[in-house]
Amino acid sequence: MDVAHCYLEGNADAVEFCPHNGHHNVLAASTYTLQEGDQPTRCGSISLFNVNGDTDSFYTVYSEETSGIFDIKWNPPSGGTSPFLGQADADGYLRIKMLDDDGVQGTCLKEITSEKITNSMCLYLDWNPSSTSITVGLSDGCVSIVSLLESKLEIQEEWKAHDFELWTTSFDIHQPNLVYTGSDDCKFCCWDLRDSPSNPVFKNSKVHKMGVTCIEKSPHDSNSLLTGSYDEFLRVWDLRSISKPVNETSISLGGGVWRVKHHPVIQDLVLAACMHNGFAIVGIKGNKAEVLETYKKHDSLAYGADWQKGEVKLIEGRSKPVVATCSFYDKLVRVWRPSNDIIL
Repeated sequence: MDVAHCYLEGNADAVEFCPHNGHHNVLAASTYTLQEGDQPTRCGSISLFNVNGDTDSFYTVYSEETSGIFDIKWNPPSGGTSPFLGQADADGYLRIKMLDDDGVQGTCLKEITSEKITNSMCLYLDWNPSSTSITVGLSDGCVSIVSLLESKLEIQEEWKAHDFELWTTSFDIHQPNLVYTGSDDCKFCCWDLRDSPSNPVFKNSKVHKMGVTCIEKSPHDSNSLLTGSYDEFLRVWDLRSISKPVNETSISLGGGVWRVKHHPVIQDLVLAACMHNGFAIVGIKGNKAEVLETYKKHDSLAYGADWQKGEVKLIEGRSKPVVATCSFYDKLVRVWRPSNDIIL
């Protein structure tokens, strides 16, 4: 069920719905474009869209040119914090922008702070649950923990976590002292920020056959975590034995699994961006995972994917969550609903 689509000026690599109450209609999309030549440059953009799930309307409300962007993330809606959008740049900067939606100037983003945290590239970012710290994956294999206090960014810790590009890093939303990392070196690691970061809680280097591209903790089950890899497998991990996580379930999605997103309300429902094989909605029940639906209306690398937050709209008594996806070389953002019934 297609709602709408839009072409961007640059290569689309991330889409993120705002999770804050009163702003669930706001969708952010980012781009990264390499301008080749004698002196190559990496440029990008951020666009904001209004997505109304009740009327299925979709239109641009704001756009700005930026450095090349590898990742964007809204901060969690906890403790009455304002909506902030974190931006991981190819020029080594971490930037924080505030959503301004006061109705005077319309919806826009205002940069509140930025910090150059590396001479390499920032590839990925994730907020801790209280929006006070950000973990950033760097192209030199390092992970950086950056605090955000009183509109100021400050590097708290940084260490060499992997041998190659660190494509993904995330806080454990149930135990924020734990940070997960995944890299082109095929390793999946966990670090405890209360200890020396050079000593991992665990380091798994045997399961993923290619680079680890995404890590996502389940918001519904504190023992469940997902990893995605270039090897095309989505894996479900049981973390009850944190020193040696058990690989319970894996499913091949037919393309490198670049992003995975749990549905914020519907338990056991996962959206995956599968690079060379479009997008997939996966149902996970215990030790069983199955593809419920695929979406292949993008003609390029499937990179960005997210669920709209808030209540799920019922159409003829059936739940129809809104999904946003984007693809790289065709510069395309699409908003759609699953055609199959999703059971709440």
